[in-house]
Amino acid sequence: MDGDLQLAFGAVELAADVAVGYFGAGVTATLKADGTPVTEADRAVERLLRETLSEARPGDAFLGEELGELGDSDRVWILDPIDGTRFFSEGDPNWRIQIALEVRGVTELAVVASPALGRCWWATRGGGAFESSWPRDDVRRLEVSTTASPKNAVLVALDNDSGARLAGARPPSSPLPLIELVRGELDAFLVERYHKWDHAPWILIVEEAGGRFTNRTGSNSADQGGGLYSNDALHNHLLSALHYPSRP
Repeated sequence: MDGDLQLAFGAVELAADVAVGYFGAGVTATLKADGTPVTEADRAVERLLRETLSEARPGDAFLGEELGELGDSDRVWILDPIDGTRFFSEGDPNWRIQIALEVRGVTELAVVASPALGRCWWATRGGGAFESSWPRDDVRRLEVSTTASPKNAVLVALDNDSGARLAGARPPSSPLPLIELVRGELDAFLVERYHKWDHAPWILIVEEAGGRFTNRTGSNSADQGGGLYSNDALHNHLLSALHYPSRP
């Protein structure tokens, strides 16, 4: 994965320059047919990512939030050009560029960059998960917590409906609790919504940091509308509390 990882970093670096330019100038969001926001920057960043990656890997396929599916290959780049479009359009720095590479149905690498916050997170399957400044420097390996007792656990649920089913869960205190999870600052995050491009990078980063992810079908795939992220010690207990199957 070394060559693909360096390719992903290079593509994200180019995309970040474009995104930061739009962010500094300011953009207006409009609503797509599904009611979610989009800006000119979202489309421009995704086009650049596709062009950069396809030039280096012409046989690869793509799945992106804004431009859909393209190509037929065992290798699929999953793109979320600007995750947090509402933040982006409001001048809030809590937005990210997210890339994952899926090979024969398995996510093998993930890169998430937050240029406006100056942070980056990435993982390769079997190679660990990491955080650094952006541009990359001062690298640290990520590890989830080891909390084993639900009574002592910090549990977060995205919305009230999910929180009502996970005893002791509180609302998020930050725009992306998954960062807190992979830093070991909280123990579980329940998020039962969103799309494959939202989850695919973070599932790998969490797993490579020693955590686990299970969706409502009992698998760890990213295409079932979210699920439970947690450390390994708590995961089975929380699955039982949520009545999730532990396997498909």
